Parts: sequence; C-alpha cells; structure tokens
Amino acid sequence: MTTLPSYDELPRRNGLPCAWDVWQADGAADDVFGCLNLLTEERAAAAARLVERGATFALNWSMRNPDPPLFERASFEHTVVGRPTGVSQDDLLDHWNTQSSSQWDGFRHVRHPAAADDATGSTGHFGGGPDDRHGVDHWARRGIVGRGVLADVGRWRAAEGRPLVYDRSDPVTGDELRACLAAQGTEVRAGDILLVHFGWIDWYERQDEAVRHRLAEPTGLATPGFDPTEDTARTLWNLHIAALGCDNPAVEVWPPGAHLTQDHRDAIRADPMRIHESFVHTILLPMLGLPLGEMFDLTALAADCASDGRYEFLFTSAPLNLPAGVASPPNALAVK
Repeated sequence: MTTLPSYDELPRRNGLPCAWDVWQADGAADDVFGCLNLLTEERAAAAARLVERGATFALNWSMRNPDPPLFERASFEHTVVGRPTGVSQDDLLDHWNTQSSSQWDGFRHVRHPAAADDATGSTGHFGGGPDDRHGVDHWARRGIVGRGVLADVGRWRAAEGRPLVYDRSDPVTGDELRACLAAQGTEVRAGDILLVHFGWIDWYERQDEAVRHRLAEPTGLATPGFDPTEDTARTLWNLHIAALGCDNPAVEVWPPGAHLTQDHRDAIRADPMRIHESFVHTILLPMLGLPLGEMFDLTALAADCASDGRYEFLFTSAPLNLPAGVASPPNALAVK
C-alpha cells in the first residue's frame, strides 16, 4: 500500500481500470473494504494528533432533509411509542430510506456490467461475489477513522469569479479540484478522507418550499458536482484517498449525462458497458472501491476552515452495523 499503482497502471477488467487486485493480489473475491484498507492504525493515531482546539463538527444533516426527499425516495414516519402509564418510550421509524439524507454509498449501491463475473456469481459490485456480501456492516465493525481534509470548492470557485450555479449541472473538473487544494495550501496524503464543500446544502437551506418540492420531482433536480468523466476517476484514484464525502446529492453533477450530446446519451443507453461515460459512480464504487459520501453537512466545518486557514482534522465515522446494508448515515465527526 506504500506503492499504490496510478490509475493508468491499474489492471483492466473488461477494458476498465480495476482495483480489485490492489489489496487481494490473488484476485480472491473477499475484499469488502476497497480504499478503506488505507486506514491503518498508524494513520488513525497520526490523525488523532491533529486535534488542537477540540472544536467538533457533526457532519450529519437533519434526517428530515432534504424535504421532500430527492430521487423519489419516500419520507419516513416517526412514531414515539410507550404505554401511557409506563416510564419509558421508544422510537419507531417506518419507510426510512438510509439514503434519504447524509449517507455513505456502500458497495451494494451501484454496479457496473464490467465488474460482473458469472463464474463467481458477482452481479457487478466491487470485489466480485454475490450481491449481499458487500454490506456496510463490514465498515461499521471496523469504523472509519483517519486524517480528514477539506477542499472548499464552492468558496474557491466564487473567489475565481466563477461561482457555482446550484440549480444547474455545473461540473467541477479534476484540474479544478487540484487548483482549489493548491490555493488552500492543502496536501492530500494517501489514506486521507477527502471532504468537498460545494455549498449545495447552504444553498438548499435558503430555498422556499416551492423550490424544494420542484427539486424532488423526477426531472426537477439539477446540481453542480464533479464532472462525470473518467478523468474525475483518475484524479480521485491518483490522490489515493480512503473515501470521499461531498455536500451535494450525488458527488457528481446531476442529472447523469447532462453534459453530453443526445447522440452520446443514446449510444450509452444502447451499450450498458459505457454507463460510466455519463455516471462516474459506476467506476468509483464497483471498479475502484472508493466509498462515496453524499449530502454531508459541511457548512460549519467549511466556515471554520476558511476562518483559521487549517483544512485538516481528525475524521471519524460509525456507519450502521446493518448486515448486508446498501448504505448508511455516516454518523461522522470532524475534530480540529
């Protein structure tokens, strides 16, 4: 893990770079951690030494936001139960979707046909093997602890005179991410958890009810995010981060393929092997094993980093120990 290959040096699987053998040299289909393998005890201990002030930033957004939920996900029902004469009460959550608010996308969330393997029974998820072996419970039992770094792309773009447009598919390239980090003086090291503040949550919380309902409609959502191209995958892999967390709904721009011509979109629909050309999730999760965080509430953390000029911190996350779970709230903290 001290000599990780570059993106272009990775072995290929059905024509795409594939990191399955980076941690499992024999190709065994039993790696459930992917890039989280970079979170060693030594890196966790070094991250703990970053704490100076004890300032703590909780990164879970309210479970009720966005309201209504996006992507046609259902709103959950919260009921408090208990006998009127009893001394205790309990919560019941009905129809709760673990991806309705702040979330980690687990390896079960997205597949790519290039990752499928009939011989092992893989349905296209990272590392091969059956679908239900990739639950977030593996991550929960290990925990996610390491050095966190923030890239404040939203502030950087505004300072460059090109503020992000929050109700459009406004792409951020790999070159822009690197330029933002350089402007901050932020060094990304192997095994870091990279958090990217686009400013989408800040913008969403300023919108009225009518706008929020429009965004929840099937064709109503358009957001800035990473450019959904293979260069984005190359940039992120070459940073050798352990995980990526963003404050927008999909990490990359939404909707998928908004930047493409109609002919290009039609060609992708006709050939599922090309799905990554419009939706880079399908490289990042199943091919590279990079956990993706969405709708992390980074507003207060970004403001503090801008104030003191210090963009590194201890990062912790305790996903749900949900056997075979597809996704989980991050239950994440940044401590400076």
